[in-house]
Amino acid sequence: MRIGVIGLGLIGGSLLRALHANGHDATGYDADPTTRLAATSAGLRVAHTLDHWRADVTVLAVPLPALPAVLDGLGDYDGLLTDVVSVKRPVRDLLAGRRYVGGHPMTGKESSGFAHSDADLFGHQVWALCLEGDTDLGDWLDLARLFTGLGARVVPVGADAHDAAVAAVSHVPHLLAGALVHAATDPLQRTLAAGSYRDGTRVAVTRPELVAAMAGGNADAVREALDRVLDSLREARAALDGPDPQAAVRDWFTPAWHTRRAWPVRPGPAQTVVVDRTALLALGAEGGWVHTVEDDRHITVMRPQLRVP
Repeated sequence: MRIGVIGLGLIGGSLLRALHANGHDATGYDADPTTRLAATSAGLRVAHTLDHWRADVTVLAVPLPALPAVLDGLGDYDGLLTDVVSVKRPVRDLLAGRRYVGGHPMTGKESSGFAHSDADLFGHQVWALCLEGDTDLGDWLDLARLFTGLGARVVPVGADAHDAAVAAVSHVPHLLAGALVHAATDPLQRTLAAGSYRDGTRVAVTRPELVAAMAGGNADAVREALDRVLDSLREARAALDGPDPQAAVRDWFTPAWHTRRAWPVRPGPAQTVVVDRTALLALGAEGGWVHTVEDDRHITVMRPQLRVP
């Protein structure tokens, strides 16, 4: 396949590097001429315009607000489209009627831009790959084969389920990181801040427009997830007002301690199964993933192994 990557920031640049390193016929494009020059200097093939764009698969690696302009630039392109945007429903709606499979690699860094791109960014990382009722299963398998070939764990999921999940584990954590920074206001606090502050606020150095695109583009799901977090924090606050705040906080915190110690999940034994749309979605819902696409009818999957923390 000829593969095109439009947008050569951290994710798009890393993907173009990974495709090049794995011997794929890959071409990148970025609207910024400085980024195009940097990618060319890195030995990557780069187009300088979207005119006459030719690719069997095109990966849209631009922020959600930039997608309409990119689609206009692609004109009547009729190849397979996928993307790396962190919210899926708006992209699905925007690309309705096109040949499209939504994607979202669950990896990254707090730093952004091509200068921080890394060909190894996707190894052993999750790549959510949307499977809707009208998704062509052959197109889905082609992308699953491509991304597992880069070392990713492909998780089948619908756009709605994806957006609800990432609201809780990706988008709200960015807002919490911002809240923690807002709460530490004086020089002494920032001098005494150590590992828990560092880890809790790491993603607060993400560019504000990217956080806005994530949380604002997924506002309904983020509201629900954020309300659950606020309810939990109110429980913690109430625990501090009781007659025995130490015991109350311990009781509140203990379930989180158990759950966090059981993450990340460990895979059970690999299983080769027949490709089936319903079974794929069930696999993703239970936390499993596609490890290898064997052929058009068989895939190797892995499911999380239950363990006692």
